[in-house]
Amino acid sequence: MILIKNGDVYSPTSKGEQDILVSNDKIAFIQQGMVLANTSLPIQILDASNCYIVPGFIDSHVHLIGGGGEGGFKTRTPELLLSDCIKSGITTVIGVLGTDGTTRTMPSLLAKCRALEEEGITSFVYTGSYQTPVKTLFSKIEEDIILIDKIIGVGEIAISDHRSSQPTKHELARIAAEARNGGLLSGKSGVVNLHIGDSKSMLSMIEEIIDETELPITQFYPTHINRNSYLFEAGIQYAQKGGFVDFTTSTIPHFIENGEVKCSVGLKRMLDSGVNIEQITFTSDGQASLPDFDENGVLRGMKIGKVNSLYHEVKDAILNEGIPIEEALKVITSNPARILKLQNKGQINEGYDADLVFLNKKTLEIETVISKGRVMLQNGELLVKGTFE
Repeated sequence: MILIKNGDVYSPTSKGEQDILVSNDKIAFIQQGMVLANTSLPIQILDASNCYIVPGFIDSHVHLIGGGGEGGFKTRTPELLLSDCIKSGITTVIGVLGTDGTTRTMPSLLAKCRALEEEGITSFVYTGSYQTPVKTLFSKIEEDIILIDKIIGVGEIAISDHRSSQPTKHELARIAAEARNGGLLSGKSGVVNLHIGDSKSMLSMIEEIIDETELPITQFYPTHINRNSYLFEAGIQYAQKGGFVDFTTSTIPHFIENGEVKCSVGLKRMLDSGVNIEQITFTSDGQASLPDFDENGVLRGMKIGKVNSLYHEVKDAILNEGIPIEEALKVITSNPARILKLQNKGQINEGYDADLVFLNKKTLEIETVISKGRVMLQNGELLVKGTFE
């Protein structure tokens, strides 16, 4: 058991100064001035004075087993390390495959997902990769979502990109219908996570499917919406219609110089355009390759996505763009939890999972991280590492 005293709680909405009692992996009680009658109980007491206590961060687009390979085998990126998540305040991850759906496979992704669970953070995955037809574990998308506890949807399927399988509108609609049915029958989100490339076709295929079928706009979860100025503007219109939009926080200066919209800046622009904060999420695209292609599709450089970019952009949104902390935090806490139907995640409430992050009130730096009721980082010191770190 852990008793957290004197913290200023954001759930992500403000709850004021509260004490929090953690029992096993759950938040047992939240109240002011909690006093323990039996002081002989084996309870760890943490003083959170001068800290904000916020929900553990959710990164819902991470290449758990690495990604990339667009520059040949030597450019395959490495697997995610547990410590990178903990130091970044991330207590829940959603794993994806990417461009390489051949040497990176669903069994390997699922195994890494379960390994991260054993090491101390919550993990889920999407079934599939860039390619269509979707390569599933079982014979159908519905079976993967219904029968595998850790599979919550399908993706990341690539559209509007020279690396995609160039699926037709009818193919994508069928995939979305199968994912939707799988979600309905299993109580999961069943969303279709879509990689959106640089093509000027942008979100048009999704919009046509929504117009021509009974599928709701919320069935789709497009990511990389900030990758260029014209896609970002299309994303504003899409979100104003009720669609979800996901910003990618991993970037390099060259991308920003060439039109990519910095996430913290983009969040302010979307909010100023009247987009509801509930429609927006941030993800890191951690461990992905960040390939730089010229206008002819020739690779000219590559970097690796980092999960620590997730909170960095949220912090910039608060400090540099003037977005209130309770609003900015939603894009990595309550919003992804709601969109992906992650039960007992994304908020600080009694009965919810004990995933908590302490932020220094002055600097907003991460000081302490608790995942599933276990202190993983304390006062900036990493207490738990991955098995082979």
